[in-house]
Amino acid sequence: MRFAPVQYDPDTLARYSALFTACFPDSGKFTPGYLAWLYVANPDGAAVGFDAWDGERLAAHYVCIPARAWVEGREAPVLLSLNTATHPDYQGKGLFTRLAAMTFDAGIAAGFDGVYGVANANSTPGFVRKLGFQLVRPLEARIGLGALRHGPKAPARELSFERSWSAEALAWRCANPHNPVARHGSGKRAQFHAAAFGQALPAYAELEAEFEADLQAGTTTRRAPSPLRLFIGLAPDASSRYWNYASIPMRLRPSPLNLIYRSFVPRVSALDPARIQFTFLDFDAY
Repeated sequence: MRFAPVQYDPDTLARYSALFTACFPDSGKFTPGYLAWLYVANPDGAAVGFDAWDGERLAAHYVCIPARAWVEGREAPVLLSLNTATHPDYQGKGLFTRLAAMTFDAGIAAGFDGVYGVANANSTPGFVRKLGFQLVRPLEARIGLGALRHGPKAPARELSFERSWSAEALAWRCANPHNPVARHGSGKRAQFHAAAFGQALPAYAELEAEFEADLQAGTTTRRAPSPLRLFIGLAPDASSRYWNYASIPMRLRPSPLNLIYRSFVPRVSALDPARIQFTFLDFDAY
């Protein structure tokens, strides 16, 4: 078995697409065009990851993408753990763990402060036990009407974790070819929404309205979201209210999701679950 860093040329992206099709035949998401957007076009940097090759056959693949975030008072480069696939013929051989360890070593060498991700109930124990991740907190999953009703938002420097979105990175995120994100300016906060369970129940997030001025030249639509909305994420305990958003019972959630984090730097041993700002924009569910 040969291990090598991920490549970004069209032929290799097509090989990745074929592997995802073999592993997840019902997805339809991982086209070469989608992977080029995700791995290459990200303004925060090209994807970081490793492949396992059995001769000329792609056996397994793991990728993180660069991002920026406020982590315990410091804006820093971080990685978002995303795509992993092991061909059915090679499963059960520990390839994912090997590729992930190599990827994180590369991330440390490149100066990233840590890696975060969102894992379901089945995959969370492996990330925690085998790869040293912290299970920070289960994500809220709520359905409500209208804008989120929270108390005053704490400055990013006072939070334990919050994504730091530049105008360029937000425009890129909104241009997801598989599921574009629409935006709409309203009051002091900009609203973002993407199809989740059809357009009638979009995934919904809000960011400070200062971003809206930066995005005037963007290409995403400016339609208002449906009044009925899905919130997947976290808000700091000190400001979370959710009075107009009802929690979805665990038994009705197809796959409860957990925020996980692994620090690469001594100054941060773990994130504080009570001081997290997190939305669907910050990961890849929608």
